[in-house]
Amino acid sequence: MNWIYITLLVLLMFSTYSIISTVYIRKRNDRITRRVNVPGAIALTFDDGPDPMYTGQLLDVLSKHGVKATFFVVGSKVEKYPELVERMKREGHTIGIHHYTHVSSWFLTPFQLKKQLEQSHMVIEQVTLERPIYYRPPWGHFNVFTLWLSREYEVVLWSHIFQDWKVKNSGDLLERMKEADHDGSIFVLHDSGTTFGADEKAPHYMIESLDAFLEDALKKQIRFTHLPNTGLKEQAVNGQ
Repeated sequence: MNWIYITLLVLLMFSTYSIISTVYIRKRNDRITRRVNVPGAIALTFDDGPDPMYTGQLLDVLSKHGVKATFFVVGSKVEKYPELVERMKREGHTIGIHHYTHVSSWFLTPFQLKKQLEQSHMVIEQVTLERPIYYRPPWGHFNVFTLWLSREYEVVLWSHIFQDWKVKNSGDLLERMKEADHDGSIFVLHDSGTTFGADEKAPHYMIESLDAFLEDALKKQIRFTHLPNTGLKEQAVNGQ
């Protein structure tokens, strides 16, 4: 029977380190940003890129509508496709950290998590010549040490998540975006379909829906914003 107790102990320790910590942090911690201090506006954010097939198409759509966004990029992809990140910066978008590889913090030791952040920071700064100041952990997963190890960054989650990484959710994506409020909302969408659990073609449908959404929203004079390069805390102080 000892193996049963050992198994239960291991499961309890893992749950405390990962799942319970995530629930607690997301519900109770005031360091987590879920909305921006820009009433009447939407902040568009995109995770998991840069992607050689879809990120360029997404940037075309954003440029077409004159909208700036924030990209939480995967460091190893930044190394592979630096020209896409250079374009993001050139066109006025903000770039944040989304780990060096798309791995959940639940399965990272403190040392591994620290390395994920440091490697991502390094490659982003090398390409953009700017220090990244925002961090969004993949899947919004935290562990016991996440907030301490990411203390030099502003941690940003979202107010609206649309599960756009699945093709089956694309049919009503446009309507769900239209129904979401725009009172400093942070939308999270995904410009790559190569991560675990995602459908490869899902970003194609996301970009189509986003194009239509932006056209409709701008006609209604809905404003769009991106996370400021000066940081959200300074934005709040300045009343922007």
